[in-house]
Amino acid sequence: MKKVYFDNAATTPMRAEVVNKMTEVMMINFGNASSTHSFGRSSKALIENSRKSIAKHFNALASEIVFTAGGTEADNLILRSAVRDLGVTDIITSKIEHHAVLHTLEALSNEYNVSLHFVSLLDDGNIDIEHLETVLTSTEKALVSLMHVNNEIGNILDLKRVAQLCKANGALFHSDTVQSVGHYKIDLQDVAVDFITASAHKFHGPKGVGFAYIRKNSGLKASVFGGEQERGFRAGTEAIHDIVGMEEALNISYNTLEEETAYISDLKHYFITKLQDVLPQASFNGASKCFESSTYTLVNVCLPIAPEKAPMLHFQLDLKGIACSKGSACQSGSTLGSHVLSQILDEEQLKKPSVRFSFSSFNTKDEVDYVIEVLKDFVEN
Repeated sequence: MKKVYFDNAATTPMRAEVVNKMTEVMMINFGNASSTHSFGRSSKALIENSRKSIAKHFNALASEIVFTAGGTEADNLILRSAVRDLGVTDIITSKIEHHAVLHTLEALSNEYNVSLHFVSLLDDGNIDIEHLETVLTSTEKALVSLMHVNNEIGNILDLKRVAQLCKANGALFHSDTVQSVGHYKIDLQDVAVDFITASAHKFHGPKGVGFAYIRKNSGLKASVFGGEQERGFRAGTEAIHDIVGMEEALNISYNTLEEETAYISDLKHYFITKLQDVLPQASFNGASKCFESSTYTLVNVCLPIAPEKAPMLHFQLDLKGIACSKGSACQSGSTLGSHVLSQILDEEQLKKPSVRFSFSSFNTKDEVDYVIEVLKDFVEN
């Protein structure tokens, strides 16, 4: 059976170069980075070299990069400390954020005297910047938490504009950049965001490792206690092979960014064109069809399928060897619908099945042809 992996927004296949680099580290550099002997110093050097290398990609200081187990932990670290240690009383966010942010904010609102404000959305799912500015002017000690690239519909936030608004109103700015790191360049000297987060498995690196960017002198404090690893932000013996693997994956992603962006963009354009030719009644959710306001890595499609037949769609796609997603992977096992689509689609649209197809440089146009043919056959038969 043919196998097609179009779920790269959920996770990506690791590059062979990354696997080889990690294997080498696991075999040779097994010392505890906190040990003072040569084995420990060798491991420590690898970690700090990776930190410097990663920081350089974002025009940041090495000391501003804190290694974590992934984006979810990084989001939790930042948001919790902002409320607990910085005295944030108001948090401005949107209802289409990743659950790593939404569920954390819900917990914080229950645990602390913090008010949540949800910024309005435009019809295509983009943030209403004018409403954001209005809300900002009505708060005092505020933090804005808005993702850079939405993981379900791909909409891109104007980071620089939001950062300027936050700075003008004395607010902190946190952005979940898990879907954009490795796919877009972010200059943290040019864009005054205070905190960003990343996860290596979104850019062909290993799972279980990521990082938080925490701007110098932010005042954030640790949430995990024990040793003094990561300048006290995250206690625990470092997974050296994962950190080095993440660095390798990020280096390759940014060294090949122009070439791979062009390739994947062409693949997305080809997918849209073929789908519209075969199923002209299909529509695209959010701004996912637009290359200017949505990421080049995914499309979210609402298919012209009767409600009674819709539940079988993902089962049939899986039977045909096609991997895609009806929402974010974090909720794909849930019986609930997409919390993102529920905010931007009407009741009739929500009755039809929506599917997220997300691409990488490992995919081909032949795979697109196969997926379109399977979709056509399912809709028409």
